[in-house]
Amino acid sequence: MSPGARPLRVLLCGTGFGRHYADALALMPDTFELVGILARGGEFSRRYAADAGLPLYTGVDQVPDGVDAACVVVGSAVSGGPGGELARALLERGVHVIQEHPVHQDELAAALRAARSGGAVYHLNPFYRHVAPVRRFVAAALALRERGPVLFVDATSAIQVLYPLLDVLGLALGGLRPWALGDPLPPDPAAAGLAARPQPYRVLQPTLGGVPATLRVQNQIDPSDGDNHALLWHRLALGTEQGVLTLADTHGPVLWQPRLYAPRDAHGRLRSTGPGTGHLAERATTVLEGTDAPPYREVFDRLWPEALTRALAEFAADVHAGADPLVRGRFDLGVCRLWHETTDRLGRPEIIRPGPPDLHLGAADLEPPRDPDRAAAP
Repeated sequence: MSPGARPLRVLLCGTGFGRHYADALALMPDTFELVGILARGGEFSRRYAADAGLPLYTGVDQVPDGVDAACVVVGSAVSGGPGGELARALLERGVHVIQEHPVHQDELAAALRAARSGGAVYHLNPFYRHVAPVRRFVAAALALRERGPVLFVDATSAIQVLYPLLDVLGLALGGLRPWALGDPLPPDPAAAGLAARPQPYRVLQPTLGGVPATLRVQNQIDPSDGDNHALLWHRLALGTEQGVLTLADTHGPVLWQPRLYAPRDAHGRLRSTGPGTGHLAERATTVLEGTDAPPYREVFDRLWPEALTRALAEFAADVHAGADPLVRGRFDLGVCRLWHETTDRLGRPEIIRPGPPDLHLGAADLEPPRDPDRAAAP
């Protein structure tokens, strides 16, 4: 923000995940001032607004003039919510909007048109690109691409967080075009017949950004508990002639595995010492500094608020610069189109209702048994 500029007066739309936005806004008092809550008016929202000492509005028409920006953290049409309509109504009034993902490509295009028409800035926030280990992965991917082409992509995701996976992949590859998807690979009947349980993943082998890829998606969801039951959120590997860069999980670590090459002696035997073997002293796998995975409680209390402050800082910078929303929006539109095409290919998610887990396994539970015979048993 430019010196002397007053904080942007912000309206928070939604008090579910929106509470995380409120926490992030509170960390940025020189940039933002939260001045109101827009929600349906349920008991929780009324209590939340009262505790914060803020007015509660239940419609855009109730919002007074003088609001500079809004955080729209309400489900959009893809999840049966009014987020897209709220964003457009605010943009048409000239209110700058940052909207939490996902949105349908048609909603995104309409929001960008409304932003231009209203002279406002619009950001779609895919969120996970701002999480610290993901940022480190994208930065390392850029350094890797400067030294040679990406030879393959191996990506795994849950359907709930497929959009941000494609967003991160687009950033890591420097773009998603050209792309071609194809249909998911059919299961082999003989192999499927031997499986004790059905395969939870559907597999596509697309080309993304001109790079051959394998994409595994857990196309399953519990409609009553959509935020849970993903076997993992994001795992992403880029392979090059030099080695493989891997985001092991959304919250870290980021791994570098240099490609193994050992020179041969005059008799054709591999050498691990002597001239030309200095690179073999490097670890077979290195965790990039600062990307160790924290406890989940720290993910909620530190990593996520930090990610939102980064997203909000970018948003504020564009507001003060009067940035054209289409400059950023073109990339977001591409991600939306690819996400839409991918979910079309995958088909409707399988409905699952697993309920809470019976137990939680910690790392200590995976220690090998003390009985050597048990440890060696097949």
